[in-house]
Amino acid sequence: MGLMTGKKGIIFGVSNKYGIANAIAEQIRNEGGEIAFTYANEAMEKRVKPIAEEMGSKMCIECDVTKDEDVKKTFDEYAKKYDTLDFVIHAVAFANRDDLMGEFYTTSKEGWDLALHVSAYSLLTMSKYAKPQMEKSGGGSILALSYYAAEKIVANYNIMAVAKAALECSSRYIAADLGKYNIRCNCLSAGPVKTLAAKGIAGFDRMLKSNALKAPLGRTPSLEDVGKSGLYLVSDLSSGVTAETHFVDCGANAVIASIEELSLLQI
Repeated sequence: MGLMTGKKGIIFGVSNKYGIANAIAEQIRNEGGEIAFTYANEAMEKRVKPIAEEMGSKMCIECDVTKDEDVKKTFDEYAKKYDTLDFVIHAVAFANRDDLMGEFYTTSKEGWDLALHVSAYSLLTMSKYAKPQMEKSGGGSILALSYYAAEKIVANYNIMAVAKAALECSSRYIAADLGKYNIRCNCLSAGPVKTLAAKGIAGFDRMLKSNALKAPLGRTPSLEDVGKSGLYLVSDLSSGVTAETHFVDCGANAVIASIEELSLLQI
């Protein structure tokens, strides 16, 4: 029997086999968990359905997380197919490409609203509809994916950094609200990982090198590293952990500048 045997839940945001969300899903499935999947639109359906089928999922449904009725329908349909809801994973984020570059203060109101709605407010919507089913199940774990830019300035992250900051803060307030129902809410903050989504970030190769130079482990995290940490946070192994942001960056967040970086700067 695996760590997640008998555990069931939904993951929002798997878009391909080479991302963090899928890495977490694989770890959960390998430990015996059952996962329902969502996809954002028809274009994403072709990518997500084969993944869901490969993992033996009973449900793969379209869900626009900016629409309350879509999120509600997702949880309603889930309840028809699964008897418990033990975990929900929020792995959705989006910002206009133009709002990830240039000067942050020029971000448009429309770009701000879109990024904050998709990437942060949707966690509230998911939590609202997850709560009744998790309460009936005796509790559960809500997990959201973040990044260090929520705390510090990272070039070319701009509006997404603000969205991640809102996501992390929201997760703490959700944890405070839902703790009495034995529902936990945490964020997983992965270091730079080679994914398809990361290719859209200008200067990403330099981010990888910087993380490796700073990290006490001397490398960047792998998808497997992040997947295993996600498994920990949705499993009973983390039963006493809530309102936390858990870093998986090989320790880089704890270092301001490494000896190697200082030597490169000839300081």
